[in-house]
Amino acid sequence: MANTLLQQDPHRVDENREKVLEVAIGREVRAYRRKQEITVAELSAITGISIGMLSKIENGNTSPSLTTLQSLANALSVPLTAFFRRFEESRTAVHTKAGAGVELEREGTRANHQYNLLGHIGSNASGVIVEPYLITLSDKADVFPTFQHAGIETIYMLEGEVDYRHGDQVYNLTPGDTLFFDADAPHGPENLIALPARYLSVISYPQDG
Repeated sequence: MANTLLQQDPHRVDENREKVLEVAIGREVRAYRRKQEITVAELSAITGISIGMLSKIENGNTSPSLTTLQSLANALSVPLTAFFRRFEESRTAVHTKAGAGVELEREGTRANHQYNLLGHIGSNASGVIVEPYLITLSDKADVFPTFQHAGIETIYMLEGEVDYRHGDQVYNLTPGDTLFFDADAPHGPENLIALPARYLSVISYPQDG
């Protein structure tokens, strides 16, 4: 596979971590200003804060004083604490020990297809729902190559061998193989070659989907 330039570096260290608070405040100021359909020039006239300084605040390039933040809060009719909402927002992690996933039946589940949900985070700041499953196909599992649902799905083969259909293509999956696809197209295991077969299935879709 040819090298592809990633849009995000998974190992990047934020060298400007000390500016996280300033960036969070700036985003909130901009969001409240736009919500009220106030231009930067108008906000400058109301508060007496220069347009240049407001631009720096909204872009997270400066640390505004409490007096400045109070002026902005008064002008935008919000409490001072509203500007710190994103900075104080909690982040969630789910740790599932081996064998502790919740066994369930998803819509359309076939006989002897065992689904273990490995974790779930509901409404969150990213706007994306991600559902990781460990799927086990036994020696008596039905084949069903016509699952369809919203979102993007990634399969990582752990054990066994299956022919997996996506749309009009069939992919032979063996341990270590990955299949990444639009889950709106018909998909699923078509031929069970070496069983038991186990693979990780990670489905992601918009929160409002």
